[in-house]
Amino acid sequence: MLMSIQLPEHISEGIVIAITGYIIVFLALLLLYYIFRLLSKVLTMNVRRKLARSGKLHAIPEGQDVHISGETAAAIAMAIYLNYELHDKESDVLTIKKISKAYSPWNSKIYGMRYFRR
Repeated sequence: MLMSIQLPEHISEGIVIAITGYIIVFLALLLLYYIFRLLSKVLTMNVRRKLARSGKLHAIPEGQDVHISGETAAAIAMAIYLNYELHDKESDVLTIKKISKAYSPWNSKIYGMRYFRR
């Protein structure tokens, strides 16, 4: 009885589409992984080249890696971002002006008290 269940005709097309989608997403994630891994190596080589140009590379031992931690990079990026976002300088002076309004019955509560219910 369990073997007599019939599947719709288009189920094989759906399976092919699902498997293709999974493969595409997996390959895209794999590609991004290798791009970011390569980017880290390129940036390290760039830092070493700049240190060699300025003559400070000899101060670093040969076996030691020139590595900037993620927390340090995030702090530097946040400082640069906040520096560029300084667009409004406050004067630190509060000015309070009293505005006199003309009487308006629209916001008066006394008209709601006209009828007293017992």
